[in-house]
Amino acid sequence: MNELNFVLALAPAVLMAMVAASTWRSQAPVDRLWKRSNALTFAALLCALLGLVTQLSISEASGVIQSGLGDWLAVNTFGAWVSLLVQLLGTAIGVYSSNHLNGEARQPVYIAALTAVLAAVHLLLLANHWVVLIAAWAAIGGAMHPLLCFYGDRPFALLAAHKKRVADRVADLLLVVAAALAWSETGSGSFSVLWDHIAAGHASGTLAWSGVCLALAVIARTALMPVHGWLAQVMEAPTPVSALLHAGVVNLGGYVLVLFAPLLGVSLAARWLLVVFGLVSAMVAGMVLLTRVSQKVHLAWSTIAQMGFMLLECGLGLYLFAALHLLGHSLYKAHNFLNASSTVGECERKLLTGEARNSGLSMIVAVPVALGIVCLLRAAVGHETWPWWWSAVLALAWAPILWVPKAGADRSGAVMARVLAALGMASFLTLAAVLADHAPIGADNDPLAPAGIVALVGMSAMYLAMVVFQIRPQSVVTLRRWVYSGFYMDEGYTYWVLRLWPVRWAGAGQAARGQAWNPGESAFGKSGS
Repeated sequence: MNELNFVLALAPAVLMAMVAASTWRSQAPVDRLWKRSNALTFAALLCALLGLVTQLSISEASGVIQSGLGDWLAVNTFGAWVSLLVQLLGTAIGVYSSNHLNGEARQPVYIAALTAVLAAVHLLLLANHWVVLIAAWAAIGGAMHPLLCFYGDRPFALLAAHKKRVADRVADLLLVVAAALAWSETGSGSFSVLWDHIAAGHASGTLAWSGVCLALAVIARTALMPVHGWLAQVMEAPTPVSALLHAGVVNLGGYVLVLFAPLLGVSLAARWLLVVFGLVSAMVAGMVLLTRVSQKVHLAWSTIAQMGFMLLECGLGLYLFAALHLLGHSLYKAHNFLNASSTVGECERKLLTGEARNSGLSMIVAVPVALGIVCLLRAAVGHETWPWWWSAVLALAWAPILWVPKAGADRSGAVMARVLAALGMASFLTLAAVLADHAPIGADNDPLAPAGIVALVGMSAMYLAMVVFQIRPQSVVTLRRWVYSGFYMDEGYTYWVLRLWPVRWAGAGQAARGQAWNPGESAFGKSGS
């Protein structure tokens, strides 16, 4: 059974690698390439589903490693869940892309790069060794580059891809340092050996510094501030690429942190780094997205805020919530990007019916009502496992759901329906959080109370700022300009990136406009630099 479980877990990576390799120099018609790619992605999806079923049947909910390939590859419960999620998204994105990119000259590049990304992600999810983790994460970045630079005549796409590449190389270096420190302590690069070493009580300053380097690497990989700018600027890429990036690639930082929960448990400094960077990113990005009108840019800032919140959860030791957040955010963000065109119809509807402003009273009472819902439902089901401050943070998160438009003579029925729907949604989310606390995800919580208080204060300040922006927008005109610009953090990062690692990007793709792909070249050859 263990061997079958490992074969099913490895199959998606093998199938996606086969598609990438066969498309690399293929001269077959594009329609045939898409049919073969989509057929194998569906086969990989089936393998991922069967792999999750077998993993759940043979492992405990703690996600203890049960099967693998020596010290190099191993299957874990959370990895099996993420593997199914990523392959589901990859399958949907592939089918969507086959229509979305109809007529584009460089579709073979896209197919090869897309499936290479999926193969590398599956390999990362099986990593049980530092070498595999570092190599797989680097391969993901390399395969993403031609997708981000799919339109080589768009200078800002090239600049954003270059900024991402610099952040990735810094993250790679930090991962190498983290691996070297942990390896020197345990005498092995295997994660299984590292977990056993920590479980035996052999914590040390070397492992604490390894955790710090790991946390910094994840911060760089997940586009937290101040290296966040490229994530909001890659909108020049095709829409399905944005869906893949925001829903299936950036989230991997959360997976790595959940996987390395034992290492973070012996590195208090690493957890505080995650709390600080995560909280600042969530607060600033959460305010910035309120000032943006472009749908895709709005979603990009939303992703930065969500990544900040996810890393904040990991720093707080709420790994189970971080795991569930990763799964839910991936599905939500993929749907939003692939459905972004519906915004046009929504804007037309608002022009015809008018846009109702939210009631100030609802914003004030939303927090106590949400807190009451969380506490009552927790008491009703007898659930007391998470700390009190997390209930307050959840109430602040649910509160905007309870904002309702101002009631008018012609809107009273709609407002009442909105209130009932909002109460139902907040109750549903709370029940889902309670039930999910016992879900077979393969992650356990380790709350850090002092950091929880800091997070509660920060989230309260963020909620207050959101309310002020809604009720008195004219009173914060000066602050609004700073918020719109993201407090100019990305400008500083861009300056130093181009100063330390200059690259030709302005007008770099003019000669490539309308250029067809040469099947004799590598699919990753001249996609951008």
